[in-house]
Amino acid sequence: MMSDNFLNKKMSRREFLKKAGIGGAGLAIGASAASAFFTDKADKAHKTIEGKQEISFYGKHQSGITTPVQSNCYFMVLELTTAEKATVIQIFKDWTDYSHSLMSGKVVKEEGDNLYLPPNDTGEALELNPYRLTLTFGIAPSFLDKLGLEDKKLPEFKDLPAFPRDQLKENYTGGDIVIQACADDAQVAFHAVHNLVRKARSHVSMKWSQSGFLPLGDGKSTPRNLFGFKDGTVNPKKDEWDDFVWCNQTNWLKGGTYLIVRRVAMFLETWDRTSLGEQEKTFGRHRDSGAYLGQKDEFDEIDLEKKNEDGELAIPVDAHVRLAKEANQTILRRAFSYASGINEVTGQFDAGLLFICFQKDPVQFIDIQMKLGNEDKLNEYITHVGSGLFACFPGVKEGEYLGQSLFE
Repeated sequence: MMSDNFLNKKMSRREFLKKAGIGGAGLAIGASAASAFFTDKADKAHKTIEGKQEISFYGKHQSGITTPVQSNCYFMVLELTTAEKATVIQIFKDWTDYSHSLMSGKVVKEEGDNLYLPPNDTGEALELNPYRLTLTFGIAPSFLDKLGLEDKKLPEFKDLPAFPRDQLKENYTGGDIVIQACADDAQVAFHAVHNLVRKARSHVSMKWSQSGFLPLGDGKSTPRNLFGFKDGTVNPKKDEWDDFVWCNQTNWLKGGTYLIVRRVAMFLETWDRTSLGEQEKTFGRHRDSGAYLGQKDEFDEIDLEKKNEDGELAIPVDAHVRLAKEANQTILRRAFSYASGINEVTGQFDAGLLFICFQKDPVQFIDIQMKLGNEDKLNEYITHVGSGLFACFPGVKEGEYLGQSLFE
């Protein structure tokens, strides 16, 4: 048992953990040149990790949208349990302060001297750098209804229509607020959401969440999904974001965007029994290179009229990429794979794609999904079980708070 003298000694929790860690290291390897050697090696290793870069919470647009994609995502959907607008405004002010600290690699609030109180920060990310943490916040149409903000509704901001072949599950739909945390370290992403939810716990409940991942790779190659195919080759370029991603009408969402999420279950066992040739025809791409069928390089232009040596269309009429192209819409894809254990009913993998995309108008996604839902051969191997539409606020200027334009 710790002595009263120890408990009364004024020392922050961070200082205590730091000193305890140093003491532990000394006991483990001895107070010698060995400890200095390993410390130096660890420091050099950290400096080579791209994730040590800090991304500012403040800016014209929220982070985590056009930010270069990280290797981990923790996606959380919350429900409001209060209808008090002043309470929600205070939550968003608190989240603004917390987000700035979290993305800077700091604790959400320094610890006090009283060890009998719960810590201010949950502590999972102590000693970790930010690993390019980004936090993105959005609200669903139901958020406006609950807070009596019907006058702030926008014509395009309404629940998504029913799509062909959807098999949505109640526990992956609905909710009022979304938080997307992305980082190159899974624990950093979870830690951020954990602290944000904890701060608002008296006024929100957790509706559903999903962790996602991408291969680390070399940071240049297009990542592959769990079917082994490259995913996200076609995305708008930086000079096209104003055309396709950012809302530019004069209202509370100017500088923001619409986030659409789909939890897509992938039937890996069925796919595993499918021939490589059939897999490639399903996607309309060569698996290894990522090139469209009939082309050689991943980034070659698609040619929907090109035929193979047998005189047939190189890209079949029901191939995924053909139908997406024919929809003639552009969205910003930012998807992650997920693996959540085993489906208790089927005994197969509970795995798939946490599909996230951003667009200035939901109709951009709606047109694509209507086309895919009706005709896509990929539907034999996937099912959409989760869905949501959220309006992501514009960025936050220093001295302002998240969502301020909505409440003014």
